[in-house]
Amino acid sequence: MRPFTSRATQPTPAERVLSILTAAHSMTVVSDGHEPVEVHRLDGTAAMGHIHLHEPSTAGSSPAGPRVPVRLEFTDIAPTPARDRTRARVTVTGLLSAPYSTESSESTCMEFGQAVFEDHRGRAFVTLDELQATDPDPLATDEAGMLTHLLDEHAELVPLLLRLTHPQPDKGVTRVLPLAMDRYGVTLRLEYPGTHRDVRLPFAKPVVRLDQAGPQIHALLTAARRASHHSRLLT
Repeated sequence: MRPFTSRATQPTPAERVLSILTAAHSMTVVSDGHEPVEVHRLDGTAAMGHIHLHEPSTAGSSPAGPRVPVRLEFTDIAPTPARDRTRARVTVTGLLSAPYSTESSESTCMEFGQAVFEDHRGRAFVTLDELQATDPDPLATDEAGMLTHLLDEHAELVPLLLRLTHPQPDKGVTRVLPLAMDRYGVTLRLEYPGTHRDVRLPFAKPVVRLDQAGPQIHALLTAARRASHHSRLLT
């Protein structure tokens, strides 16, 4: 777990992986010698709900019988209609004692190999120790609802947040959308004709409970209004 005293402004790769695994309602399971299996949980439960990750077996402690190499693939999609909605991809590799089946009601044990996190900044490898030492983001499972509510019910407030970006955006922005939210802040996507860029607005302090997110967003909006008022005074 990363201490909050470090004044982090965005999640680590391990935090992103854990959030994606926690919130994902779908994944692709690829096992050697078998067709890929698409897992979709439309009942609100996580796709990983029936898979338990455990430590790699040490020499002499492997279970009897052959094990099946498996790959779990996740795509993190922005809940808002931004251009290029794919925010990240996560691949978790490991071993199963038997081929994965969506028909099984029992938890499937998966011997963890590694997790690979990929986004526009590059690729990072995440270990099981890092995942186990990471606290779940309190906003992970509610992020989609919060972002869509902000856009659907308070869309006029989103461009106001641009007052907090430094440097100020280039002219020609055609649309501003909330792209992501986590315990450390909000990411906005600024769309231009033919291109886009993302800006990060950190919260004053990381959120540790879901009910703290609203006040932090209101604090950003208050700061943006003050910046707008100050700008008018200077003109």
